[in-house]
Amino acid sequence: MSEDFYDVLGVGPDASAEEIKQAYRKKATEYHPDVSDDPDAEEKFKKIQKAKKVLTDEEKRQAYDRMGHDRFEQAEKHGFDAGAGGRGGAGGMGGDPFGGMGGGMGGGLGDIFEQVFGGGGGRGRGRNRPRKGQDLRTEIRIDLEEAYTGAEKQFTVERPETCDTCEGEGHPPSADAETCPECQGRGQVTQVQQTPLGRVQQTTTCPRCEGGGTLYSETCGDCRGEGYVRNEATLSVEIPEGIDDGQTLRMEREGAPSPNGGPHGDLLIDVSIRDHDTFERDGDDLRYRLPISFPQATFGDSVQVPTLDGDVEFEIPDGTQSGETFRLEGKGMPRLRRRGHGNLYVQVQIVTPESLNEEQREALEAFAEAGGEDIEVKEGFFEKIKRSF
Repeated sequence: MSEDFYDVLGVGPDASAEEIKQAYRKKATEYHPDVSDDPDAEEKFKKIQKAKKVLTDEEKRQAYDRMGHDRFEQAEKHGFDAGAGGRGGAGGMGGDPFGGMGGGMGGGLGDIFEQVFGGGGGRGRGRNRPRKGQDLRTEIRIDLEEAYTGAEKQFTVERPETCDTCEGEGHPPSADAETCPECQGRGQVTQVQQTPLGRVQQTTTCPRCEGGGTLYSETCGDCRGEGYVRNEATLSVEIPEGIDDGQTLRMEREGAPSPNGGPHGDLLIDVSIRDHDTFERDGDDLRYRLPISFPQATFGDSVQVPTLDGDVEFEIPDGTQSGETFRLEGKGMPRLRRRGHGNLYVQVQIVTPESLNEEQREALEAFAEAGGEDIEVKEGFFEKIKRSF
């Protein structure tokens, strides 16, 4: 999938807002991680979401069209609001954080580089905007029957959670506080470097207070100042009908907490389906091997065939050959988030008896003679019968 946002959604640069939204809905349905079999579905879905977010925002779209994909991405990567006021958020720089360098090497250029290359700040500060916590991943194993009917499954996962003792602050409420002397409470320190482009300011997180701007006399004894602890959580997840082995479910906001007051991450659940004793799965279809006798194959018969929804009657036609496959329409797996079911394919296997009574032996000898077969019964009779069919 191309990086260009228009190509990602499959529209042209002159597409209307409504056309962009329609293209997004179509692509999102195709690549949503809960339904897509594409191994890169999750990454593609994120690109689709980002493309829609930018191209449906009038100011951001104007900046994107003006700057081009690479410059726009570079600006956003470094926290530069490329869509702010339609000017790229920088005084008189025409929306391009890397342009306009001929206008002097003084404060304007230094401010631009500080915005583009500056580091984060403390919690709640503008330079360290709240960001989503880390996504977590776990696995759950289910039976084929549960994938057929859908199920609610409980599972346990170990994850970081906000420390109850200090409420995520990393220090007791009674701890004494003082302004960090290294950054004077700003949470950031600024270094000035001489480069071929002139003097450039680089702002980074204060290493002493780690961006908080404040130092405390104590740290929390339960979380050791981290603000979170690892706990086991018991959760329930809905398994949709028709889910396939290797697909992933997403539980929003059940991942790790944000390090700076943003929303929790998500919990990704990889689904693994145990092998079944009776059926083999092939996408939405199931396969079953049906053993029958030689007379059943010759004369036909009505038999019961198992399905995941109970036994059904199946008519074996006369003259059926060993290995022949029949389709039972709609008796396979439910189609995930779609109507209908796959099919059940029944492969017939003729079973050769290992021992016969006298009456059966005489009947088979007569059958062989009637067909003009010269068979010595004591020397490999049954092997030759098998080969003849």
